[in-house]
Amino acid sequence: MIPGKAFIIGNSDGIGLALTLELLNRGWKINGFSRSPSSVTHDAYSHTVITVEDDTFSSVLKSVFEKEVADLCVYCAGIGEMLDLSDMKDEEKIFKVNLLGLVKAVSCVIPVMVKERKGHFIGLSSMADEILAPDSPSYSASKAGFSNYLEGLALAVRPKGVHITNVRFGFVDTKMAKGSFLPFMMSTKKAVGHLFRCIEKRPVRYSAPIIMIPVVKMLGMVNRIKTLI
Repeated sequence: MIPGKAFIIGNSDGIGLALTLELLNRGWKINGFSRSPSSVTHDAYSHTVITVEDDTFSSVLKSVFEKEVADLCVYCAGIGEMLDLSDMKDEEKIFKVNLLGLVKAVSCVIPVMVKERKGHFIGLSSMADEILAPDSPSYSASKAGFSNYLEGLALAVRPKGVHITNVRFGFVDTKMAKGSFLPFMMSTKKAVGHLFRCIEKRPVRYSAPIIMIPVVKMLGMVNRIKTLI
């Protein structure tokens, strides 16, 4: 893989940080964007502290991207909270970060990539995108919108020489992983390994680990049956 330039959105911790460090180790130049300051210090790294909810996020991202067009842009930002029916203040924020933040990012990045007729956008979704989840409905619904939008967009830009990949992970060992049932948990290092396969192969959809696919389908079917009872 030839090193290039990447923009990583949501990289102060978790998968985003692990990916940033590995790309730098492989000779890439990185621009990072996150709500917290970065712990990364490297000559090939620059960082902007900003949240995807910020009113200025689109203008900041667009201005930087137009000056330094990247080969790769990865949207890692995401939040998830368990549903609290006595206080639902976090519900709107989950959609703003998980779904609307993605829309903002692609709206800034994709037109430039299409103009250049090159580039790869990767979005980190979740296998929860096909589950009715009574304990976290906002998370699964926002990821359902995320996956549907990104994969539809991938088909639209493919003839323009641009690639989009929707990555659907199961449980990854980060602060995002919540709940008492977390089967087949993978490390951030393993998740980054999967991301590098996506960078090389550029599929529209990539799900990992494969062993989680039947588990998710079973859970999804069980909860959908409950809606009929």
